[in-house]
Amino acid sequence: MPKISPLMIAPPLIFAAFVALAAFGMFRPDPEGLPSTLVGQTAPALPDKVLEGFAAPAADAFNNGDVTLVNFWASWCPPCRAEHPTLLKMQADGIAIVGVNFKDTAGAAKSYLTDDGNPFQGVAFDPQGRTAIDWGVTAPPETFIIGGDGTVLFRFAGPLVGSDYEQRFLPALRDAMKQ
Repeated sequence: MPKISPLMIAPPLIFAAFVALAAFGMFRPDPEGLPSTLVGQTAPALPDKVLEGFAAPAADAFNNGDVTLVNFWASWCPPCRAEHPTLLKMQADGIAIVGVNFKDTAGAAKSYLTDDGNPFQGVAFDPQGRTAIDWGVTAPPETFIIGGDGTVLFRFAGPLVGSDYEQRFLPALRDAMKQ
């Protein structure tokens, strides 16, 4: 009887492992969502630093009984620019938004908000990105829905545009506003 070389068995086993990983990934509960350990927890503190020339976030921004959005953004971020009109519309609709500019320069951030409009009630400044780490931000833009009691209700990674925004973010915002 001929011997079977281990090198003959390795490729089918590797292929089977890849198939198993792909199948596991396809059947996750929410393959589009990124988990956040903050959901259900009290929102972390915002940076003490404020973008010069703009209002500071209110001290009670998260504990005033109203839903507040926290949007992490940067002037160098193309998706942040894409979502900017949506943020301006939300502001016009009366939704409270706190902006956290991070890993940016003050001059570029100020110029961006001056030229394109400021949708934020207050603008915190986090040039080193340390606060973004506390919030679990992976890349801008990211938006958090904060309940009136200061609890993080939802995290949305990516720009607030398109079908993902309409199908995931807006329903979560409507649910938060009902509470």
